[in-house]
Amino acid sequence: MATLGLIGSGNIGGTLARLAIPAGYDVVLSNSRGPDTLRDLVAELGPRARAATATQAAAAGDVVVVTVPLRAYRDVPVEPLAGKVVIDTNNYYPDRDGTIAALDDESTTTSELLAEHLPTSKVVKAFNNIYYRHLQSLARPAGAPDRSALPIAGDDADARATAAAFLDALGYDAVDAGPLAEGWRFQRDTPVYVTPYFGPDGGVHGDGGQVDAAAVRAALAAARRYADIARG
Repeated sequence: MATLGLIGSGNIGGTLARLAIPAGYDVVLSNSRGPDTLRDLVAELGPRARAATATQAAAAGDVVVVTVPLRAYRDVPVEPLAGKVVIDTNNYYPDRDGTIAALDDESTTTSELLAEHLPTSKVVKAFNNIYYRHLQSLARPAGAPDRSALPIAGDDADARATAAAFLDALGYDAVDAGPLAEGWRFQRDTPVYVTPYFGPDGGVHGDGGQVDAAAVRAALAAARRYADIARG
């Protein structure tokens, strides 16, 4: 039985845990405040979930999701993630994270920063472009006509396949955007970032609406660099 390790158990991490357990995963949750602060979430999730430290969650997970504020990415444990597929949900918000020159000049991407920090892991970018409530509400079984898709990017083809299988288990098709350097195509403020999943009500509080693989591919192709947008 596969185990999902979560480094960060906030809105996205908690939602992934809620989707993973019905999909057959055991879940080990962690956060920066310690296992005791996760008691309520563990009680909600049931006997297939437990709380641990970040190092323990990293060691326990067959697949590990890092879902912490970008400013904290250097706190992610390195050794227990060696050889593992690590899914990164990060986005860059300078007001929250502080300014990062290499992101501001677009010479790298958020997930490439994490990959540099985790040189022995196989980092895949995913789950960063959808609001957590819609991540929960839009999940559908394989083959459902109203199933949505999410983009992924990673430098290792086998790791991308593992991430795609994880998305499939949770209720989503995956659109392969290529290497981590292409992750900018679904970063903050790009055409596929959050808003398309709002659905017909056009807001964050509804159930959202389907965004299929063709729509994701079209949005990825339409993405423009921040510098190009600024130039008009």
